[in-house]
Amino acid sequence: MKFTHLHLHSHYSLLDGLSKIDQLIDKVKKDGGEALALTDHGNMYGIIEFYGKCLAAGIKPIIGCEVYISPRKMTDKVPTVDRHPYHLVLLAKNIEGYLNLLDIVSAGHLIGHYYHPRVDWDYLQPRAKGLIALSACAAGQIPRLILANKMDAATELAKQAGEMFGKNNFYLEIQPHFAMVDQIKINEGIIKISQETGLPLVATCDSHYLDLEDKQAHEILLAIQTNKEYDDEKRLTMREADFHLRTQKEMIDAFGQTLPEAINNSQSIAEKCDIKLEFGQLVLPHFSLPDGETLDGYLKKLCLGGLKKRYPHPESPQLNQRLNYELKIIKQAGFSEYFLIVADLVNWAKKQGIVVGPGRGSAAGSLATYCLNITNLDPIKYELLFERFLNPERISPPDFDLDFADDRRQEVLDYLAKKYGFRHVAQIITFGVMKARLVIRDVGRALKIAYGDCDRLAKMIPFGLDLDQAIESVSDLQREIASRQEVKQLIATAKKLEGVVRHASTHAAGVVITGEPLTHYLPLQRSTSGKEEGLSTTQYSMYDVDKLGLLKIDILGLANLTVIKNALRIIKKVDGQDIDINKIPLDDPAAFHLLAKAQTTGVFQLESPGMKRYLKELKPTVFEDIISIVALYRPGPMDSIPDFIAAKNGARQAKYLHPSLKPILEKTYGVIVTQEQVLEIARQFAGFTYGQADILRKAVGKKIKKLLIEQRQKFITGAVKTQNVSFALAERVWNFIEPFARYGFNRSHSACYAMIAYQTAYLKTHYPKPFMAALLTSDFNNLDRIGIEINECKNSGIDVLPPDVNESFVEFGVINDVIRFGLAAIKNVGAGAAEIIVNERQENGRYENLEDFLLRLNRVLNKKIIEALAKSGAMDSLGERNQMLAGVDKLVKFAAGRPDKTGNQMGLFGQGDLGRPAAIELPNIEPASQRQKLTWEKELLGIYVSEHPLEQFRQLLGGKTLSLNELNYNHHNHRVQVAGIITNIKQITTKTGELMLFAQIDDGRSATETVVFPRTLRQSRLAWQKDNIVLITGRAVGRDKEGNHLEQVKIIVDEVRELGHQETL
Repeated sequence: MKFTHLHLHSHYSLLDGLSKIDQLIDKVKKDGGEALALTDHGNMYGIIEFYGKCLAAGIKPIIGCEVYISPRKMTDKVPTVDRHPYHLVLLAKNIEGYLNLLDIVSAGHLIGHYYHPRVDWDYLQPRAKGLIALSACAAGQIPRLILANKMDAATELAKQAGEMFGKNNFYLEIQPHFAMVDQIKINEGIIKISQETGLPLVATCDSHYLDLEDKQAHEILLAIQTNKEYDDEKRLTMREADFHLRTQKEMIDAFGQTLPEAINNSQSIAEKCDIKLEFGQLVLPHFSLPDGETLDGYLKKLCLGGLKKRYPHPESPQLNQRLNYELKIIKQAGFSEYFLIVADLVNWAKKQGIVVGPGRGSAAGSLATYCLNITNLDPIKYELLFERFLNPERISPPDFDLDFADDRRQEVLDYLAKKYGFRHVAQIITFGVMKARLVIRDVGRALKIAYGDCDRLAKMIPFGLDLDQAIESVSDLQREIASRQEVKQLIATAKKLEGVVRHASTHAAGVVITGEPLTHYLPLQRSTSGKEEGLSTTQYSMYDVDKLGLLKIDILGLANLTVIKNALRIIKKVDGQDIDINKIPLDDPAAFHLLAKAQTTGVFQLESPGMKRYLKELKPTVFEDIISIVALYRPGPMDSIPDFIAAKNGARQAKYLHPSLKPILEKTYGVIVTQEQVLEIARQFAGFTYGQADILRKAVGKKIKKLLIEQRQKFITGAVKTQNVSFALAERVWNFIEPFARYGFNRSHSACYAMIAYQTAYLKTHYPKPFMAALLTSDFNNLDRIGIEINECKNSGIDVLPPDVNESFVEFGVINDVIRFGLAAIKNVGAGAAEIIVNERQENGRYENLEDFLLRLNRVLNKKIIEALAKSGAMDSLGERNQMLAGVDKLVKFAAGRPDKTGNQMGLFGQGDLGRPAAIELPNIEPASQRQKLTWEKELLGIYVSEHPLEQFRQLLGGKTLSLNELNYNHHNHRVQVAGIITNIKQITTKTGELMLFAQIDDGRSATETVVFPRTLRQSRLAWQKDNIVLITGRAVGRDKEGNHLEQVKIIVDEVRELGHQETL
């Protein structure tokens, strides 16, 4: 007797599934199973992964889903009636059933979603072909009717389901969860219905976790997913019974003697289900061609046209040879339509004035994409490789990664939806999993372990390592586990939950386009933001979409492109210059001087503290230096940065293991910087073709031992034969390239991003005020960034003034040679009201006084907006803040009682001259103090703008303190004295149970983190309050124990004093 699992939940049942797909398949395989179904709650997230891995393991995959059935119509959404749907298991017998299942699951999300993705029996009726249905667990409609003692209704529903799905396609489930009293009653009722109707029984196990010992971990998962604590008796729980994946023996022991047909039917169902999914075949949407054109011919025509526009000598044999070579490979691969679709999209966007990036990824290595205007970096000039984009010896669909100004990305998506149809375009889902650090914090929170303890343990885990690797390599973590039972339990549970899917979200860039409606290929759902309008989202991940061969394009909204666009707009308005950013000189000494000084806040890719440090050491002088530093600044290649800098500055002689390497590495001072250099070394030194070299790169990147050994042997053998070198030298060159081949960037990507970096640096150098205004506008929702950028303005001698209804624009702007805060950035005002205030001023002139302001804006002003404008200083030109706030009710009544300026009515306040409103008498109270004004600014703007609170102490402090913007790595281990306002405090508990703090301080020019150990904290507890102004003496720390630079210099606090108003030092 054999048994097959047909009711099974993986961790893609996001609320209550623990088992990972690999674990499920492995257990079933070891148990001698031959088939397995996956039936996650209301979704098909894991189906493609499950299908592929089952086949690889020799297990027959059965594709299914436990769908939700609405109590009434799937469109009914009344809380008291429709919130709790029933369950029904659906299994696909064949491709027709699979397509119907895609439709049903999608409709549940897109049409019937109400707390759960629901369908109804009427929706199922015409889509029942090719499906097998099971009556489900205790939450099924038939089981619930049984529990409600409505046996006649349950029997009737079973008969109707049997008729709907057809003979031997609807089964009544019995389950072995005997610890549940309800389950025993359900089983008895199910058996009775089967006897009365002749509908077949099937034994299933409602599995939610792998093994019996995983029960507690599963309960902790339920606590985490419902944001409750483990011992909360009111939380969702499944502790009443056990829901582990039972072995065949366990299932046969439960039902084999009494109901053998229920076990045998699991096998017969498995035999009926047989689906073959096709992977790897590119499925493209239809691209409409002009009359008389073919795909390949039209692509060539466009490329030749682009060649003439791009190059002064398009007849060049070199150019034509390269273009013909690329077009030949594109044609052979059948990708012409793909290129035309992408070219159409990019060129449409450019015609709409949407800023498009120069390129991303390896696409810039193609001359064809450059001629099609998809990319904007000359692959000939910058020596970019087509083979890195499209390998002629192992052809797979190329990746088109496109950057658009982030404020107009939605327009690009709308264009695709309009051109190809909303049913043919979707964004792509992505899944967040519980990684090592996160899972420790999550489990700790559920178990009520002190946050400080969890945070400290989490920080012991090096980035990139899983828990097992961390335990093996971190001695402090080993000691914690060995010495504390609480930690031992925490880690043991965390290991069970590590890697489990925690949530679904929408991929930042991925978009899929299909010829047939999307549900012909995959299931859909609403955007993970929950919005009903706009594009739907796939339930299959990026990797699964790739396997299905669907057209996938990365459409990323890049804020830096919006900054460039807005900076150019402000420059044109303020200075009258119309700059073409693609024609700026790439050898501007002033721009490179800015980079060498690392004044790169706001400069794309070059503004992190670590990057700034390297820029100061590198002192870049040519565009190639920017390409190199962008490529090197990532884990792995970063180790080569000191050698690169030393050779660039003449402190180290570039060395080459073999003369053939010199032409390849000379530009980068003997250091491997990009993947293309690895390909060239493989080609020139070891005799590989470009295609073979790219296979080598991918093999090394995957770190699969068998592939590594194979490629290493090919490389060494090829080098000995090609260059007539010794085995030892060939091996040395392999060892030289192998680490970089694993982690390196491709040159095309680095060159494109270096171009954006240079463009932003150029604008910041020559047009600092428009650039910073554009940057502030881009980040106005991010107060941390705004603070950093305003400090940068101050350090650069640029004044940033508070908002003013008579000066400000909606966004940050340059007015009279200063930057004005944007009205939309004021809390509680919003873009809509800000636009009306600005438009009214631009159309009808400045606001003459308070009454004029209220009269002209009565349609938008309310109490909240008036208070926000007054507190933030935006109405200072119309009155005194404190008086306006004290009389705010009068202002609201005045505004509410006035007609629009265009009206011809007598006002409520009785003035006879409609053009001259009566004056408002405000309360005669004391003006707001400077401290009060600053407090309001912080409240409404998120930062101090008109003045930093430390300013009143500048004279007192004199030269006794170090400004935070002067604090650098040279101060490491030196005693320093600094002053600032406390902006953020994080309190943790040490392993000895004592409190310590991490406090952020800001002095108006920069900010840094201070560390307050328990002894110091005990002596100064009252000083450590948010918004306190403090004088700190301590030790600067800029390196870790291994001597590596920290991202930012911190201060270990020895002494602290709170600064009051009457202070002497």
